[in-house]
Amino acid sequence: MIRVVVADDHPIVRSGIVGLLAAADDIEVVGEASSGEDARRLTAELRPDLVLMDLRMPGVGGVTATAGILADGAASGSPTRVLVLTTYETDDDIIGAIEAGASGYLLKAAPQDEIIEGVRAVAGGQTVLAPTIAAMLVQRVRTGTTAPDAAAAPRLSAREVQVLTLVAAGHSNPQIAATLFIGEATVKTHLLHVFEKLAVSDRTRAVTRAMELGLL
Repeated sequence: MIRVVVADDHPIVRSGIVGLLAAADDIEVVGEASSGEDARRLTAELRPDLVLMDLRMPGVGGVTATAGILADGAASGSPTRVLVLTTYETDDDIIGAIEAGASGYLLKAAPQDEIIEGVRAVAGGQTVLAPTIAAMLVQRVRTGTTAPDAAAAPRLSAREVQVLTLVAAGHSNPQIAATLFIGEATVKTHLLHVFEKLAVSDRTRAVTRAMELGLL
């Protein structure tokens, strides 16, 4: 079972999300939080696999709570992944959540099946970005908002770019291996090389960093 804490300050919205997840046989909602503080406290107490996090809540918001949850998990050796589920899709919201360590960013307007699959994917170690969010990040790079330093950008091999492109599309390591006709161990090796070159430690930040640098 995927154990989930749902964090949202609107009771009706939170109840709807809990009901949606309860319909999945492999997902169990173990806690509900109405603020960032509550989300962090419940995560420390319950150690769920994943927190489904709203961004804007009273007191401590979702970005700060995400950073705290990931820091607590790293310190305790019991990491919890965070999937942002919100109505907000501005650049600052997106970049803030991803830089805080969120493993995915979905919008509440997404189809119910997409939200459930997003929970499963993030719990399984994948990166999930809503199509509109991925497009916005690409546009941010193309318009020069991030102003990448081309001279300082690391060089990725053609295969590493292929692997990272499939990661950005939400593919798992086995799916990437099947698509590229390579072994799953080879996929992991390519990703480790990408992480090292981009100076990141997870799939989500690798994708966003590559976009910032114009590599994707």
